[in-house]
Amino acid sequence: MYQKYYSQFLQAPSGAPSSMLHMACHSHHYWPDVTLDAVQQYWHDAAQLADDKWGPIFEQKIPAWQAAVARTLALPQPDRIALAPNTHELVCRLLSAFDPGRPLRILTTDGEFYSFARQLQRLEELDNVEVTRIAKEPYATLAERFEQELHRNDYQLAYASLVFFDSGVVFPQLLEIAACKPARTEFVIDGYHAFFARPLDLGPVADTVFFTAGSYKYLGAGEGLCFMSIPKDCNLRPLNTGWFAEMAELEDRADRVGFSDNWLRFAGATMDYSTLYKGLAVFGLFEREGITVDRIHDHVLAAQRRFLETMDAAGHPLLNRQNLLHHDLENGHGHFFTFDCGTAEKSEMLQKALKSRAVLCDRRQRLLRLGFAIYHGESETYRQVFA
Repeated sequence: MYQKYYSQFLQAPSGAPSSMLHMACHSHHYWPDVTLDAVQQYWHDAAQLADDKWGPIFEQKIPAWQAAVARTLALPQPDRIALAPNTHELVCRLLSAFDPGRPLRILTTDGEFYSFARQLQRLEELDNVEVTRIAKEPYATLAERFEQELHRNDYQLAYASLVFFDSGVVFPQLLEIAACKPARTEFVIDGYHAFFARPLDLGPVADTVFFTAGSYKYLGAGEGLCFMSIPKDCNLRPLNTGWFAEMAELEDRADRVGFSDNWLRFAGATMDYSTLYKGLAVFGLFEREGITVDRIHDHVLAAQRRFLETMDAAGHPLLNRQNLLHHDLENGHGHFFTFDCGTAEKSEMLQKALKSRAVLCDRRQRLLRLGFAIYHGESETYRQVFA
């Protein structure tokens, strides 16, 4: 039903079999066809308006994007959604708001994405930074262990993924934990593997947490456009701040660097806004066609159930329930499955074998990930994976 919006899914890459099955969609979603016209419109606007393009971008395009994101996540204040080329830039800008001369204690998990994990390792080289990592496994006790530690010690920052990038497991009760966080703690939720995949209502935590995500994965608008929602009454003053932050009336401008009480508080500098056009085109398409996050999630859940049924019947030596890290679809799972192949060599061999059968997937060392998208057919049984 949804494949008609993705002509590239129906056309195999050069030299590839015509029956290519794209199961790396948790990393890079195919772009809907409407994004081609969007990129061309961006080119024409930039060519015709030159520097004057900033007016329509900041006065029309960005507010429209913020409104669409706010509707998707039930956020009450669209103008508190900051934009940047990637989430790493936004998180680093937030980190820069803490006084470098004072102790900084950070609580997180051992399952965060590479960019944040690497950044923390580098920060830990500083004498004033201390990081506590809660083991994500066993998942059944993660919420209890994380919450106890959050309230036991004095943390300036807490950071956790809503859906873990390596396993697809949903962090149990993370929104409830964030809603009751200590007042002294800034709380960041990495929502990249949840945004436009799982239905979310951030209304109850909108005033207390930062939420980061972007357009590269499940929205299918490509790289280069990410966002971070900002809690109410945020008065942090990032040390890392760019000229975009001066595009509105500022507080205390006469005697010090000022910050607006909106998304520009965390604004950076010049960026390519072609993905902004693409993202708006995708939002527009889905709104016209009645494609909601709930419908997308239901479609993927049905696909994952068909996959499990086919897998159970296949008896594959590596792709089986014993090696599947998590498959509790009813109680919380992302839009991909992860298999522990035992070694990096085995996962690499399996990835190559799947590619030879026209199945595209990705891996993280010994873990192999298979993803699901709305452009997978409603009758797809995934036999191709186990052939």
